[in-house]
Amino acid sequence: MKPDVRVSSDAHELSVRAAEATVGVINEAVRATGRCSLVLSGGHTPKTLYGLLASQFRERLPWEHVHVFWGDERYVPAGDPQSNYRMAKEALLDHVPCPVTNIHPMPTHFTSADLAARDYEATLRNHFLTDWPRFDLVLLGLGDDGHTASLFPGSPALAERTRWVVAVQQPAVKPPLRLTLTLPAITRAATVFFLVAGSTKTSALHHILAGTSDWHVYPAAGVRPEQGQVIWWVDSDAAAPHTTGATHDEMRSRD
Repeated sequence: MKPDVRVSSDAHELSVRAAEATVGVINEAVRATGRCSLVLSGGHTPKTLYGLLASQFRERLPWEHVHVFWGDERYVPAGDPQSNYRMAKEALLDHVPCPVTNIHPMPTHFTSADLAARDYEATLRNHFLTDWPRFDLVLLGLGDDGHTASLFPGSPALAERTRWVVAVQQPAVKPPLRLTLTLPAITRAATVFFLVAGSTKTSALHHILAGTSDWHVYPAAGVRPEQGQVIWWVDSDAAAPHTTGATHDEMRSRD
């Protein structure tokens, strides 16, 4: 099956189209089950989308029925400028009527990051009451190296098959200590949106979309929901032809 790739002319158009689709997924989930579980990502491209959801799309969403989670978090205080929670709070959550009881940030106050990961997994298990979480929508970014959430190339976290949330230590990034959802937790999602903008993502993107990449090398390649869909929202810079042989027309094949 060919990847579902939606190419936009620039990062702003990408964000507008992804925001429109996000509204559709959230409303459909609420109609079907009475609530929606939304997983947020850090990063510049998601921040633009959050701003749109907080402004021109704000009135089109049933915020009282939306439960907000995070795909990963840097192990820093909630008010730290590097915090994914702080970014989402300032860009989105401070501007929409989502009940505070529906907002579930990853904890970063424990003395042990592993204890924090286990605490967040308990939060998720209490919410879903199932063997594995079934998020309605997971928003993810893509790193230049092919990482997504805080699942980095070669990380032992990629081999995790029973935990929903783990702590990771990645010396090459700052800050090095993170919390992240595991691949099994992500791949049970109903819908996953990748938001990918910029020419620095081109190489990793093309390797992943070719379908032959080892997810230990390109972790985002391991995000393949068993009973769900993945949509790649990509700008033209990221979708530019690369040496893997993929053409711009092929990248637009599902647009």
